[in-house]
Amino acid sequence: MATTDPAERRTITAAGARAERADHALAELEAAKAGLDTAAGRRAPEGVPLWYVDTTASRVVLQAADRAAADRFAAAAGVDRALVKVVRASEEPRTYADLRGGDAYYMNGSGRCSVGFPVKRGASQAGFVTAGHCGTVGTTTTGVNQQAQGTFQGSTFPGRDYAWVATNANWTPRNLVNGYGNADVTVAGSTQALVGASICRSGSTTGWRCGTVQQLNTSVTYPQGTVSGVTRTSVCAEPGDSGGSFISGNQAQGMTSGGSGNCSQGGTTYFQPLAPALSAYGLTLVTGNDGGGPGPTDPPTEPGGTWAAGTAYAVGATVTYGGTTYRCLQAHTAQAGWQPPNTPSLWQRV
Repeated sequence: MATTDPAERRTITAAGARAERADHALAELEAAKAGLDTAAGRRAPEGVPLWYVDTTASRVVLQAADRAAADRFAAAAGVDRALVKVVRASEEPRTYADLRGGDAYYMNGSGRCSVGFPVKRGASQAGFVTAGHCGTVGTTTTGVNQQAQGTFQGSTFPGRDYAWVATNANWTPRNLVNGYGNADVTVAGSTQALVGASICRSGSTTGWRCGTVQQLNTSVTYPQGTVSGVTRTSVCAEPGDSGGSFISGNQAQGMTSGGSGNCSQGGTTYFQPLAPALSAYGLTLVTGNDGGGPGPTDPPTEPGGTWAAGTAYAVGATVTYGGTTYRCLQAHTAQAGWQPPNTPSLWQRV
């Protein structure tokens, strides 16, 4: 046990501990660290990524690239150099964030679209696919946390409506789509949904919305030109949802392109299928837990009821979910993400 008071050494020894002499009182060291914190708040120190009170050394330890950088920081904070111990280190701390389908991102500091699906190019380059009309090659992006994120590497619009953004090392791709109030949906693959299938969309303006696939391989003309090969759906969308995830069950379908109407009165939305974008840029969809790092340790908790994924339901069958009863409108086998509140084409609230 360390102490600055010699009179306490006898008490410490009598208690069975070994007494060590501390050069500086803890309050003095904490005051010095508070001074460093205040100085860093005014201007972040260059070359000094870390500082802390080390009670064993009885010093405030500064990890720095070199002693000169530590000296400049201590002087700027007005801290007595005798209180400081410098440890040379090359550490460069940074924050981390997850890439998740449906989350917002911002282009060149202005304008907003939504992440389609996290992808990889080769073994190490992470990124995401989105709508081509959201940005051109070279457009920089910041993420939902307003931190630097990446740069558009490829973009096609009109004709098709897809793009991909390569992200920096601070962003980890996950096989998840934002459920916006529901549990996040885990992406397991990209099998194409057929006409009549239930489908949901995740976007940063209107969140999680669902409907049905109405027509495959559709051509639609926007004011900027015609886009071919899109899928027509009964799902609504609004500006800012562009580029966001379309998913059926746990199968990735594509990225929000455009449409008509809104989510107050209803509308029609078209999405760019995923496969052409992956093929065009040599990308692979992130599925399973191949995005790096630990995935969720526990499955999302369902709110209770008789509905269950993997169960075949006939027209007229009733289930409970979250304390509410629903009647089946279309015969189907339930999949993860097709909970009754999310799929009005399959279930009617009783």
